[in-house]
Amino acid sequence: MTRELAIIEKLEKELSLKQLQIRSLLTITQAINDNVSQEGLFDMYRSFLSWEMGIEKMALMVSTDAGWNCVCHINCDDMEEEKLAPVLTEYKRMHTIKANDNELLQKFNIIIPVFHKENAIAYSLIGGIKDKEDLYNKIQFITTITNIVSVAIENKRLFKRQIEQERYKREMELAKDVQELLIPTDFPKNDKYEVSKIYQPHYNVGGDYIDFIVYDEHRFALCIADISGKGVGAAILMANFQAMIQSLIFQYRDLETFVFALNQAVYRITKSDKFITFFICEVDTKNNTITYVNAGHYPPILVRKNGDIERLENGCSVIGAFEKLPEIHEGKLKLKPGDLIVCFTDGLADLQNPQGEYFEQERLITFLKNQRDFFPSEINKNLEEEIINYTAGQPSEDDIAVLTCKIF
Repeated sequence: MTRELAIIEKLEKELSLKQLQIRSLLTITQAINDNVSQEGLFDMYRSFLSWEMGIEKMALMVSTDAGWNCVCHINCDDMEEEKLAPVLTEYKRMHTIKANDNELLQKFNIIIPVFHKENAIAYSLIGGIKDKEDLYNKIQFITTITNIVSVAIENKRLFKRQIEQERYKREMELAKDVQELLIPTDFPKNDKYEVSKIYQPHYNVGGDYIDFIVYDEHRFALCIADISGKGVGAAILMANFQAMIQSLIFQYRDLETFVFALNQAVYRITKSDKFITFFICEVDTKNNTITYVNAGHYPPILVRKNGDIERLENGCSVIGAFEKLPEIHEGKLKLKPGDLIVCFTDGLADLQNPQGEYFEQERLITFLKNQRDFFPSEINKNLEEEIINYTAGQPSEDDIAVLTCKIF
């Protein structure tokens, strides 16, 4: 009779455990269906292991975009996540911890890994199981619950990443649309001068800016800038920057005052969080002069008809980094027929070939000397071919903008 009672008692315990397991599964799956937050799922997992399974120690390590994190635990306040993560990745299946295993694992009894395809997404470390009866069945069920919770968390992470990628894609499309409106498509060609451009934004959205402004039939201005950052933020700043230039350029007779005012206008918006390297020059074809200010930009190259080279370096520090520019030095040079002005951003100089060698400015200078008898449109076409040949067709790591002007 005693033996029969023991069998009945054992069966009742097994039945009670099965009922508990079913209720737990239903509760967790319902929570997942109801889109309960990650923190809510972690709380349920912790509560289930602690109260229902009698687990005294537990640490759930989950793979995130930032690395491995301990997202919930029981009595494990001193987890060394950075040290523990590389130790856990050695285990591909459930493992009973032994005395010769890593010392970081010794406070636990079992490692339960969770894999999605071939990638580990979670590890549950279990220790201090109070009731050892029917231990195998309990561990199997803990493994099931761990898998369900971990996969649900991974799905949330992937879904969040997908949403972020779609939002980023929409932002890039918006920024590209803004940018296309800001960059002039047609540049002038007449009997006095010709202007031509190369514009290759990195990943379709860049921070480089070029512009052309006409004062009258004898005077015009060329602008080139490199705005820090990418995406919508850079596109919005670029739009504001263009509006500031168009508004201020006709208010001041000299470039020094114009650049001083432009810096203050940009600083009011950015508060030095972003800055702009900027070059502007005014060309007077009647008096054959070029007046310019270089605000921290790559010095444009003036290629004389005879092949001599001059760098347009006079100016000031970058735009937007300081509330007031401490000093501005305006440069002024005489021009002669056949002189070539080439402005560019650092994306051109920083191009690399398959061997990792930079394009550099000296190579550009040599190229321009050999091309100085051509029209700007022809020079830029040949330069684009030179870029493709040098990089072996590999995409650039930054935006490339070139503004080429020749005086006839």
